[in-house]
Formats: sequence, C-alpha cells, structure tokens
Amino acid sequence: MSARHRVAITGIGPITPIGNGVDGLWDGVRRGKSAVTGITRFDPAGFSSRVAAEAAFEPLDFMTPKKAHRLDRFSQIALASALMALADAGIAAAEASSRGMGIYTGSALGGIAFAEDQHAVFVDRGIRAVSPMLALSVFGGASSSNIAIELGLTGPSVANANSCASGTIAIGEAARLIRDGRAEAMLAGGVEAPLAPLTFGAFDIIRVLTGRNDDPATASRPFDRDRDGFVMGEGGATLVLEEWERAKSRGARIYAEVAGYATTNDAHHMTAPRPDGEQAARAISQALADAGVPADDIDYVNAHASSTVLNDPVECLAIRRALGPHAERVSVSGTKGLHAHALGATGAIETAICAIALERAHLPGTANLANPDPACDLDLIPPGGRDVAARYAVKNSFGFGGINACLVLGAAE
Repeated sequence: MSARHRVAITGIGPITPIGNGVDGLWDGVRRGKSAVTGITRFDPAGFSSRVAAEAAFEPLDFMTPKKAHRLDRFSQIALASALMALADAGIAAAEASSRGMGIYTGSALGGIAFAEDQHAVFVDRGIRAVSPMLALSVFGGASSSNIAIELGLTGPSVANANSCASGTIAIGEAARLIRDGRAEAMLAGGVEAPLAPLTFGAFDIIRVLTGRNDDPATASRPFDRDRDGFVMGEGGATLVLEEWERAKSRGARIYAEVAGYATTNDAHHMTAPRPDGEQAARAISQALADAGVPADDIDYVNAHASSTVLNDPVECLAIRRALGPHAERVSVSGTKGLHAHALGATGAIETAICAIALERAHLPGTANLANPDPACDLDLIPPGGRDVAARYAVKNSFGFGGINACLVLGAAE
C-alpha cells in the first residue's frame, strides 16, 4: 500500500442561523443563544410545529445579481459557502482551478424547496410561467456542479443525499481521496435550504418535529428529558481540505486534521435508530481504527444529538459501546440547541464547530440542557461550554434510513 497522507482543514465557510463566517459562527457558539424563532419564511398555521432556525444570508454579498437570479437558495448558499471557505484558506479561485481541486457536497433534499415554489407557479399559471432553471436546480448535484463551474474545479465532483449524515459523509469521502493520494486538495461540506411549507410539512406529519411553539428558544434541547422532537434549520458549511505537507509548505493556517472516517447502516428502520446502537457504535469504532487513535485518547464527542425522543439515548448507548470505560470520562455535547437541525448540512456545520473548538481550546456546551435525561448518562457539557485543549474529537452524524457516519478530528499540533 502507498503511504497515507495526512489531511488538514485549512478553510471554513459557514452560513448558519447563529452566524456566518468563522468568527460569526464561533461568536454564535460562545454567545450560547438559540437562533430558533417562529417561522417567517412561510405561514406555518395548521402545522403542529411552527418554529425553525432561519439563516441571515444575502446572496449579493457573494455574487452578481445575474448569478443570484439564476440560482435557487440551495445553490446560492452552496456557492457562497465555497467562496468563503477558499477565502478563509487564502486560496484564489484560479489557484484552486490550477491545482485540480474537486468538490464533494451533501444534502438531504437538494433544491426541493425551489421545486415546491415552482409547482405552485405551474398550478396557478401553467408551464410557461415556470422558471427555466427548475430542471437545473432541483437535483442535489446542482450544488457541487455550480461550485465547480463558477470556480473552474476540474477534480472529482460528487453530491450525496444520505439524509442527515450527508455533510459528514461528503467530508469523510473527500478526505479519503487526499489520504490515498488521489487529490491534493478538495472542497467538501453540506448545504440545506428546506424551509418551504410542503417540505417542512412532510416532516411535521411524521411527528419528528418539536411542538414547543410557545418558547422557540428552548425548543431544541438535546439530551434533555423534556425534549419532544427536532427543530428544522437551514444553512451550510464548506471546508477546504488539503494534504498536510502541502498545506504546511504554503504556510496555511491549519484548524485541525481529519484523522479518521467511517460509515455504517443500521439496516433496521427508516426513522427509528437500532435500539442497541450496535451499528452506530461500529461507525465510531471503525473511524477510530481508521485514525489509528485509541478510544482513551478522545477528549470530546460532538454528538448528533438531534433532540428527538428515541435518538439521543441510543446515541449515548452507542458512545458507551464504542469508547468502553473511557465513555465515563469523555466530554460530550450537542450544538443543535443553538443552530437547530439543518438536515444534510448539519454534520458539516458541526464539523466546522469541532475544528474551531480544537483550534481555540474551548468545547461548546449543550444549549437548553436544563434537566438531563437519566438515559443520557454521559459527561454532558452544560450551557456555556468548557475551556479544554482537546487532542482528538469525534463527530457523529446519524440520519433517516439508519445511516451512520463518524469523523475523528485531531488538533493541529
């Protein structure tokens, strides 16, 4: 086998409900204030859940009016996030193109919200009133394709739709390319723009969303015994991944290392996790093995922690199965109480948070953790976080269909 290459995270481009850009995102984490509010994007009357986390995003800050007009919100966020990540890494578009960079993205739903909007136009005014960009916007690959075209990226371009694990899988698979010497640098992340009535309502009718409409700021409450469902969000995050020595040689700022990655499937149920957490635990264990990092070296777990009744305790069980006795000592938190659950983008947003946390020696807390569920009996970081210089972190993502994904990140020592 050829020698493995180390993978550095050198750029981060987040667009999230708690803040945009590295400093905006981190300020939102340290502020510890939930971005969940009553829905303003559409009229939620008649839905059981009427809260969400909406991102403050102005496309014209990143692209021309003509470009913005040709892209739906999903592709706008994707392109803006990629541009932001490259700028943060100090890489010009021309350099990215000449280096043959590629782009891997993940999204559960792609441009479905725009399709929903255009269906209403079709019903009201007929096919000739429908946007000619519809066919080019609705598929998940629109995100990676628009980024590749705009930046001239001729390397590998893949978009996956692995539900709420999509962004994490995109980062893990892109890191594999660099590790195996098949690419020198990649853009990778996740994007989601699901806040449209039918799209939102599809989750509402299967009763996975919170009904805590009277107090939106406390609606997303991972690991809390009073949680009743997740809160939908939107946004995205793109990372610049580079071969470690190449990043060092150009004097790049390295946030963290992508040291390991694995994915498994519960093969159990479309919406409910496997109760024994076996396959989720196996994803964690395989990611640790891929990284060559023993369980005892993990200082922090950034949990999927969706704030649903079934998922949170099963994830805690999976962490215990994977880390063994060390699970008693490792710090665990979930950040969806702040930025909510942006489906396929969430893993990428949370990976960005992990990378910054490792660089800045602070582990984020779990917002709205007022009464910890006895079934979630780990060392849960309370609101406010902890100042800890962590060496290694685990990032979990679990999605519909029983899809499990895990990354191991290492501090850039």
